[in-house]
This record gives sequence, C-alpha cells and structure tokens, in this order.
Amino acid sequence: MHAVLPLAEPAPLAQRDKREADKLAKRLRHQVGRAIADFGMIEDGDKVMVCLSGGKDSYTMLDILLQLQRKAPVAFSITAVNLDQKQPEFPEHVLPQYLESIGVDYRILEQDTYSVVTRVVPEGKTLCSLCSRLRRGALYAYAEAEGFTKIALGHHRDDLVNTFFLNLFFHAKLSGMPPKLLSDDGKHVVIRPLAYVRESDIEAYAQARRFPIIPCNLCGSQENLQRKQVKRMLEQWERDTPGRIENMARALGDIRPSQLSDPKLFDFRILGRRGDTPPPDAHAWLAGAPQDSTED
Repeated sequence: MHAVLPLAEPAPLAQRDKREADKLAKRLRHQVGRAIADFGMIEDGDKVMVCLSGGKDSYTMLDILLQLQRKAPVAFSITAVNLDQKQPEFPEHVLPQYLESIGVDYRILEQDTYSVVTRVVPEGKTLCSLCSRLRRGALYAYAEAEGFTKIALGHHRDDLVNTFFLNLFFHAKLSGMPPKLLSDDGKHVVIRPLAYVRESDIEAYAQARRFPIIPCNLCGSQENLQRKQVKRMLEQWERDTPGRIENMARALGDIRPSQLSDPKLFDFRILGRRGDTPPPDAHAWLAGAPQDSTED
C-alpha cells in the first residue's frame, strides 16, 4: 500500500515576490555591469556624480550602482545630486529623507529654472528643450566645481531607441543617445549605465523597491511632444511584434557605414576605382553644360 503524501503548500505570495525581485535585481546588475565594461564607463579612482531626479530611472540607477560598488573591480565614489528647480508644490523633503535613510553621500542644488522656463517659453509650446539645457548647465557647472570625473544619467535602452527615431523622423539625421559621451566643451564625461536595461524592468524594479517617486509636473501634461509620439509608435510596434525594440537597440551597436550613404564615414569614391587618378569632385561634374546630341 502506497502512502499518500500531502501536497506541498504553495510558497507565500511575499516569498515568491521576493524571489522575483531578487532575480530582477540580479539581471539589472548584470546588464549595468556589462554596459560599464563594454563602454569603459567607470575607472579606478572615479568620482561619479549620479544625477537623481526622483523618477524611477534615476532611483534604479543609483540603487544598482551602489550594489555594484560593493564588489566592483575598481574603487570609485558615488554622490547623488539633485537639482531642485523650484517647481510649485515640489516635495523638497522626499529625496533628503530617502538618501539619508540609505546612507549615501548627496547634494541638493537649488536653481529656479522653473520660473525661467515658464516665463520664456510661450504658452502651449514645448518646455523640455529649454528646461533640459538649463538643468544640464547647472549640473555641469557643479560637476566641474567639485571635480567629478563622471556624470551618470538614468537614460535606459528604450530612451536610446526613442532618441534615434526622434532624430530620424524630426531632424533628418542618424544619431542617437550614446551610452558614453564627451561634452561639447570637452570637460565632462557623461555615462548612461542603464543603456542595456528595458524600461519595463525598471518599472517593475522601482515598484518592488518602493522608491518614493516624485512626478515631473512641469511638462508631464504635454501629451503631443515629439518624443511621446515616437514612444507611442514604438510601444505599438512592440505590441504587434514583441522583441522589436530589443532588435533595434542591438542594431544601434552594429553600424555598417558601407551599407549607408554617408561619404564622410565611408569613402565610396575609391570603391572599385580603376587607376590612380583622383576622381573629379562634385563641382567638376556640375559645372559642365549638357551635351547637344542633335547634329545640324
């Protein structure tokens, strides 16, 4: 006679949630670590300024960088920096309370960019461009004054793809948002450690970690922004063909200049050329008058 064994009780919901959150955290650490290694984002002795807006992306970036810092192959410091732009009803206490609770070094900068943006930009026009420039200027100035060697921003994989199509559709250029860049004045190295991380994973992680999210009320209601139009398009593509955004993100790292049309990146003029004589330039080709094929 076989003994009847009792059925195993299902794991408590909280326990299952913790396991899923731990798996997600491990995946994010792997993706951020790989991005740091692939692009040489952080070196030994770096002083990293982590720009913290109070949104899900920057909270996740800070949290994962702090986890990686404990076992990183190089020594680097982290300082979380928030720019208080003096938006009405901005909860000034939220970020200091959170940052003190996790014991991270931080600074809160104050600059009333809100009044400047709302005064200069006509009603109904996009606020993001000017707001972004003012914010970037304030953060760059502080980074230079304090000797930060890297400035970390919270843009993720979907942001990189979104920016590529934004530039393609509205600015007629193939360019995007690189995981690492040198500022125009050559003074700052900007890194994006979340370059390989999906936005949906960030949303899930922020919810699991219960970050005290602060919404941006300055431009959040501008539903017709070009960036939002592109985002809606990409979301529809992803619903129709799951995995399409991942393929596009990978394509950004597999550029083949000889299969595009930019003679500054690839010298098409010498391709298959016979002889050593330099080919005529465009002026020579355009200067000639058309030949008359008829005879008198």
